[in-house]
Amino acid sequence: MKLSAQEEYGLRCLLHLARCGDDQSLTIPEISRAEGLSVPNVAKLMRLLRMGGMVQSARGQSGGYSLARPANQITIGAIIDLLGGPLFGPSFCERHAGREMACTHADDCSLRALWSSMQTMLATVLDKTTLQDLLLDERTMDQRIDDLAAAASHAANGRGAVSRA
Repeated sequence: MKLSAQEEYGLRCLLHLARCGDDQSLTIPEISRAEGLSVPNVAKLMRLLRMGGMVQSARGQSGGYSLARPANQITIGAIIDLLGGPLFGPSFCERHAGREMACTHADDCSLRALWSSMQTMLATVLDKTTLQDLLLDERTMDQRIDDLAAAASHAANGRGAVSRA
């Protein structure tokens, strides 16, 4: 499982805007410099984020980009869905059927159970994490993620935390 560059860089751009606060907008070159990304890449990301309703833009002397909603109302799950999509979705099996019309394991698939559970746990954590949460320091965020992951594991298997033996 990999995060794409688009997902990572898009999140970094949004997090930079969140750090600046609700009353400030930033230009593409400012975001580019702050995040060490190329201007064309940031322009592409901001266009996707604007079209997806995550940011708004203003023209003119004091123009630039700002968050479209408060940081505590933008979930990481929504951002990942916009920029890349889920790890495991409804059409996954059809897209990975190999040379056949349907997967040879369509009736009984342990892989489907694994990917589905992982998607449930991942979605639980990402949908309960906001841009505002990511403004926390790393240690505090690490503890928050541990708590969310334990709850997600409980939700995915209905029995409590997954054993790590």
